[in-house]
Amino acid sequence: MNTSTHPVSSPQPAQALKLYRFAPSGHCHRVELFLSLLGLPVELIEVDLRAGAHKTPAFLQMNAFGQVPVLQDGDVTLADANAILVYLVSRYAPDASAWLPRDPVHAAAVQRWLSVAAGPLAFGPAAARATVLFRQTTPPDEVVQRATQLFTVMEATLQASAFLTGPAPTLADIANYSYTARAPEGGVSLAPYPHLRRWLERIEALPGFVPMVKTPVGLVA
Repeated sequence: MNTSTHPVSSPQPAQALKLYRFAPSGHCHRVELFLSLLGLPVELIEVDLRAGAHKTPAFLQMNAFGQVPVLQDGDVTLADANAILVYLVSRYAPDASAWLPRDPVHAAAVQRWLSVAAGPLAFGPAAARATVLFRQTTPPDEVVQRATQLFTVMEATLQASAFLTGPAPTLADIANYSYTARAPEGGVSLAPYPHLRRWLERIEALPGFVPMVKTPVGLVA
């Protein structure tokens, strides 16, 4: 797959997909970003987490864990950001093997970074950001340490390749982009990581890229 271009068209759903999201959420943004990269029609439905909309009986029928994002594609309802990415690749990406390789070694490499997104990224940069945005306090030292440890590993990885698993973007990059890009909102600087910052720029240059919303904290960070 070319590192600078994506297919101009994808298989299209019979009707617009529905993405239930909370705009400041990086989990939601990674799905929104991939939908846009695939050129798929989507209706964005904002879920008011502060009002507890994700805990209502209607929402819990879509996701019993009471979490966003949730994707509806006709009769199909899916929860969990990474699971949704895998579904979208399998269902709609004309170049599915580029985003999620079938080769066992490359497939495992992508899965490793999907696990990173659900683990070190979530409990490091994402947790630091959530502490600042929603608790209005400084993140605990151990959270910041997890973030810097992760970024040190990513920096070394990206020194050797343009994207996390090789010369072209995969789901690994989509899953890890959003919370990395907004890490400064949690007080975690990206200044020490030049290769990481160039990786962010490469993702932002992909046709169809849509940015994650900046919070008030992010606007002054």
